[in-house]
Amino acid sequence: MIDHILEGNKEFIKGDFTENRDYYRALASGQSPTVLWIGCSDSRVAPERISGAKSGEIFVHRNIGNIVRVGDWNFATILEYAIKHLKVADIVICGHSDCGAIKALSADKESDEAYIPLWLSNASQARSELEREMPKPADPAAQKEWRRRLEEENVKLQLKNLRTYPIVREAERSGKVAAHGMYFDLETGKLEKIA
Repeated sequence: MIDHILEGNKEFIKGDFTENRDYYRALASGQSPTVLWIGCSDSRVAPERISGAKSGEIFVHRNIGNIVRVGDWNFATILEYAIKHLKVADIVICGHSDCGAIKALSADKESDEAYIPLWLSNASQARSELEREMPKPADPAAQKEWRRRLEEENVKLQLKNLRTYPIVREAERSGKVAAHGMYFDLETGKLEKIA
């Protein structure tokens, strides 16, 4: 696979990089993205590909389940850098269909894994909220729709978590930043704003 990646890089250099040499030369001296994108690590949901963005337009943070953990110093540094130094105008939290994290969160059996359940506890409130409104159905087809609702509920929860960071609250209050919840459907390729 590494050889495939290196070959892909050679094709990139021969194609896009050479054709847009001035653009990439400018990027080599600095970045000025306008969006901070918080998305899932899922290999099928590459932010630049699904949004049609070019290199340098999106500052990206990805993790399992597009989670914004409250009180996370690593994440706080990303926010601080994006808002204070890069001066992004928008923050996007993007969930997606067929999310493995949400499947794990919606499972009714205990996991024998150490780290994934601990990480997903940062999204458990989304499941609790949805179950209050709509109990998990037994029918497999209905469960698929229920999981989609859970994927969307998780995006809304993570927006709430995002706003626990003072730097985000202040940037929103002063009109410097707008936060958005988005959802990508793998089957249709559609990206839509949901919050």
